[in-house]
Amino acid sequence: MSFRDNLQHLRATRNMTQEQLAMLVGVSRQSVTKWEAEKAYPEMDKLLKLCDIFGCTLDELVKGDLTDVEPPRSELVSPGPATDVCGYDEHVRSFARRMALGVSAIIVGVALGALLDGVNPAGALADPSALSTLALFAFVALGVALIVPTVMAHTAFQKEHPFVEDFYTPEQRADARGLMGRGIALGVGAILLGILFPVLLGDANVWAASMLLCVAAGVGTLVYSLVMGERVNLASYNEDALDELSEDEIAEALEGEGLERALAVRRGNRRVGAICAIIMLAATALALVLLFTSIDLNGANGSPNEFFWLPWPIGGIACAGVAVWERDLRSRH
Repeated sequence: MSFRDNLQHLRATRNMTQEQLAMLVGVSRQSVTKWEAEKAYPEMDKLLKLCDIFGCTLDELVKGDLTDVEPPRSELVSPGPATDVCGYDEHVRSFARRMALGVSAIIVGVALGALLDGVNPAGALADPSALSTLALFAFVALGVALIVPTVMAHTAFQKEHPFVEDFYTPEQRADARGLMGRGIALGVGAILLGILFPVLLGDANVWAASMLLCVAAGVGTLVYSLVMGERVNLASYNEDALDELSEDEIAEALEGEGLERALAVRRGNRRVGAICAIIMLAATALALVLLFTSIDLNGANGSPNEFFWLPWPIGGIACAGVAVWERDLRSRH
């Protein structure tokens, strides 16, 4: 028996669709179709995954005869609507929570830095700004510790599962849209409330900290609600996940117009990534200059600019504009 016959039998006897098998292996449905039509052959890591899924050895799968083997009842896939077989929904929920907390933690650090500026309990600190600096860097470190591993885990998930079959129901889509709408309203409201604090409060440190705390809550709410709302757009996820694959892997998975579109999307994403990296590096350089150097109106050295953090959100907005421009350019072609 051939590998094709074994694969078709093992999949069919488990009531498993090509889409479900593709999600478990971490390939596109077209790849499974090509394997079963003997138009392509899986790589070694994919063969080992197939062996784990079907509970057989590599020799049995490739050279043996498994067409008379019946699977245990526990391995049968229940017929019906598509299901989340790779843990996509829980992964995205965790991604949304950790990203929202990480971004908020960084802004809270800036707020505490402003609030504690000049605070020196009983004169115990040699530098009056030491406490505010400590609070700032502690929360920035916390935010980075949340964001960086989360982004790396999401990238690894995309590479392992470049195709996820759409399993969301219309009711779940409606709930996600509702959550996103409420989150945007609350997030924007919190940011606007923060803008009002300078009018209501007189102390510069207090109003700056209050404003930034509201901004932290608003931005965190926006990040969480947008990610949760976008999670049901699996067509967009599948498109973006291709960016984590090499061009050879994409060519193996797709063909025709789908291949051309996927390669165009991948190149566009790489272009956006390069431009955004340049923007954020420039923003970081400007922020560091503002943080560690300052000159007052008389030309003498002054205290560091308390708004040194502004280049980062401005850079983020610029990156969003670049992404919108790239999508518009792609849609025209």
